[in-house]
Amino acid sequence: MPMTLDGSCRCGAVRFTLVSHTPVPYQRCYCAICRKTQGGGGYAINLGGQADSLDVTGADALGVYQARIEDGGVCRTSSGQRNFCKHCGTALWLYDPTWPELVHPFASAIDTPLPIAPEQTHIMLAFKPDWVELQLKPGDGCFERYPQESLDDWHRARGLWVE
Repeated sequence: MPMTLDGSCRCGAVRFTLVSHTPVPYQRCYCAICRKTQGGGGYAINLGGQADSLDVTGADALGVYQARIEDGGVCRTSSGQRNFCKHCGTALWLYDPTWPELVHPFASAIDTPLPIAPEQTHIMLAFKPDWVELQLKPGDGCFERYPQESLDDWHRARGLWVE
């Protein structure tokens, strides 16, 4: 049975639940968008969930941020929709219509106890600032951009996919 995740913002104006087959917080993203919208230790951790299971209370308090991305001198608006609380600024989840079946809650917004990752994957290291020190454990993977292995594949390969 997939895991039900409960989440909320800091002030309590927004609460949400969703179903996840991939609840292990293993992937640290060091891109400037994640770092600057979520703070933390210079990275953000996203989980995976089923978009059709997302149930939100307090949707009137939601704001959506779509980042501007510069790539090769061209600037475009990301299709990723980063949802946050307009009252307290808590980053809640990312939804991208490119993958309409998925929603990616930020582990920092989840109130449900989460499993501990046996290893971590550090992504977007090309954008990591010098002040951030990697906290590497044996078995951790490091990638300048994205790894080939998807969120689903990582969980399945380690026997952590929740049926």
